[in-house]
Amino acid sequence: MADDPMETNPELYRVAFENERVRVLEYLDGPGDRTAPHRHPDSVMVTLSPFRRRIHAGGREVGVDLPAGAVRWLDAQEHSGENVGDTPTHSVFIELKEPRPDGFVPTTALGPAEP
Repeated sequence: MADDPMETNPELYRVAFENERVRVLEYLDGPGDRTAPHRHPDSVMVTLSPFRRRIHAGGREVGVDLPAGAVRWLDAQEHSGENVGDTPTHSVFIELKEPRPDGFVPTTALGPAEP
């Protein structure tokens, strides 16, 4: 995948598990840290710490403020982000490798979807 977060920000992401169907990434940063633009396929995000972030994509931005233990769906998307809080961001992304069965490709996804 072009713009793979493991290539754009290897200091912030770690592959925790991978097989032919999923890849699990652990993400850990500190206040003020930023990611380079990167892509995620359809994913489930699990927050391990509370955090405040700003996500940027396609000339738009959205604030994300989540508690520890939140679970959110992420449509496939390209974005960059920054930790705008005063605590580390610690989360896990479960990335799906299989395409959506309906063939839908979202064009407006930005940040996590509400449960």
